[in-house]
Amino acid sequence: MIDRSGSLVRDLRTPRAAAIAGILFSLMLTAAVLLIQWAMPPDGDPSEWLTQDSRRRAMAIAIGLVPYAGIAFLWFIGVIRSRLGDLEDRFFATAFLGSGLLFVAMLFTAAAVTGAFLELYGGKEPVTSADARLTSAIVSALLATFGIRMAAVFTLVVTNLGRRTGIVPPWLVVAGYATGLVLLFAPPRTLWATLLFPAWVLALSVNMLVLSLRKSAHPVESRE
Repeated sequence: MIDRSGSLVRDLRTPRAAAIAGILFSLMLTAAVLLIQWAMPPDGDPSEWLTQDSRRRAMAIAIGLVPYAGIAFLWFIGVIRSRLGDLEDRFFATAFLGSGLLFVAMLFTAAAVTGAFLELYGGKEPVTSADARLTSAIVSALLATFGIRMAAVFTLVVTNLGRRTGIVPPWLVVAGYATGLVLLFAPPRTLWATLLFPAWVLALSVNMLVLSLRKSAHPVESRE
């Protein structure tokens, strides 16, 4: 009886922990991307944001959010792997973990490059348009070219694993495949496509949280 009760508690807490981590990641990454797009518009002067206090503050806030978004995403990955357990296929597990870690690495690198540029030229020293364009191009490539490809692989793998194990509903499977394909084949440096990934993670996390709350409300049915 004790083991069964303990297993039931773990079954209820595991998806709930993943859901909370996924929701936090989605909200923080979305806020960071929107702040970056507002502070550094693609059709404007790349160095203009350094001369405006409001845009520099927005960029600083975005950079500050990125580490916490990455931590939440790593927690999300860990809990999802724990949830899958022995049902996790080795091939898909490698792609799942590798793409997730690479996405976080690129996210952190983009934030580090922007943060270093802000520290060096944040209204203290003159900056050339060439330096600003180079920094903008590097950040854009990391986030909207390479980063979203890794996000696409992560989305497709998790969707496939969720479909095979039955932990993802059919409508979310369709949404996951569609999101993964858009991210995989979106034109390079398409920043708006970056928002599709946190939106999908948010939908998956909310679904997991709702199912967890339903199971906790009906523990007898869950135990059976």
